[in-house]
Amino acid sequence: MCGIVGYIGGQNAYPIIINGLKRLEYRGYDSAGIALYNGKSTSVYKKYGKVSDLENSVAGLDTSGCLGIGHTRWATHGEPNDKNAHPHMSMHGKFVIVHNGIIENYSNLKKRLTTRGYTFKSETDSEVLADLIEYIYELSPISPDDAVQLALRKVQGAYGIVVMCTDHPDRLIAARKSSPLVIGIGDKEYFIGSDASPFVEYTDQVVYLDNDQIAVISREGLNIKSINNAVVTPEIKKVDIDFDEIEKGGFSHFMLKEIYEQPRSITDTMRGRVLSEVDKITLGGLIDVMPRLMNARRIIIVGCGTSWHAGLMGEYLFEEYARIPVEVEYASEFRYRNPIINQEDVVIAISQSGETADTLAAIQLAKKYGACVLGICNVVGSSIARETDAGVYTHAGVEIGVASTKAFTAQVSVLAMMALMIGRAKYNIKSADYHQLIRELMSIPEKI
Repeated sequence: MCGIVGYIGGQNAYPIIINGLKRLEYRGYDSAGIALYNGKSTSVYKKYGKVSDLENSVAGLDTSGCLGIGHTRWATHGEPNDKNAHPHMSMHGKFVIVHNGIIENYSNLKKRLTTRGYTFKSETDSEVLADLIEYIYELSPISPDDAVQLALRKVQGAYGIVVMCTDHPDRLIAARKSSPLVIGIGDKEYFIGSDASPFVEYTDQVVYLDNDQIAVISREGLNIKSINNAVVTPEIKKVDIDFDEIEKGGFSHFMLKEIYEQPRSITDTMRGRVLSEVDKITLGGLIDVMPRLMNARRIIIVGCGTSWHAGLMGEYLFEEYARIPVEVEYASEFRYRNPIINQEDVVIAISQSGETADTLAAIQLAKKYGACVLGICNVVGSSIARETDAGVYTHAGVEIGVASTKAFTAQVSVLAMMALMIGRAKYNIKSADYHQLIRELMSIPEKI
């Protein structure tokens, strides 16, 4: 995973992008880079190492301009070094790109471009995409966004990209498939990020790009279309991120801060849901699917990494209290085998970001077989929240530390509430035991 930032508007883009990259550095520590248009020409600066190394390397150089893109890299194709760092410029200098994801057929595309005279400066799949866009653009008189659209039709894999065209330096072109991109909307200015954290102090109005969507962004407006050229009306949402959440708040690093935030994050996750005064658990997001939950033949929990581990805890909780058999699956395994899924099954997908590609693919597979699909995620309006039949948000807040702490305990808190609510509805838990369990649940934050 990598971090992407973009800006177009009336402010100097450089400080916005650099600060945004620092907030996204948890997504990639290998190298960082930035491309800026200063009104006359486009400059690309990139550096092996951390964002601070990039910042030091451009000190004293021209970093002016009101349009730019930035990237912090977690290496996949090609070792971490200056030449493999993003942004990548196409061979003839027409396009500059930043990319998060993996182009699975990049080798075949690279061979075809090589036969057409293209040479490559890096070992990355991302540079191949930049050259493919340029090749299509130069074949016939088309717009840069049409060139991006046609190129992406030839791509297999995952991508979140932002593209600058040096012939049309009045716009940014963004597109996504399985890698998240968020567009922030200001007053005649627009921001782009892998999540909303790079621009929360500038705007709380955002548009989440969906899979196979392309956005053309200028100071005058935002236009979105599908990869098949269907016009899309942007759905503007309000992002709910407290600025203090993305600052260290006096702690030496984010992981330590987030460890200490767990009493608050668990309390917030249970707030309004565990009602101790009436000894009741209510999860409003599940009311419409309660009949299917109570009659579930089996629960399948899917997730990756931390979320998978939370699912293992959920297995114990559901089987103990709800008395429903549970299987816990790696989403990455689940999507590539041929699982047996029935309409009587309930699939619970867990993801902190709500954008985990393998988990989204598992959701789509489960829906194809008619299972009831629920989501547990932290980000309101995320892809998993939109794709599932119902679900429950955690309220862990932004988690920047790579080793998860508060996301895990918030997810387990939701699973515990779900298991107890279903268990009580099915009369598997006696009244006295249910009241005692609620009191114990409420006491957890003060015990941490």
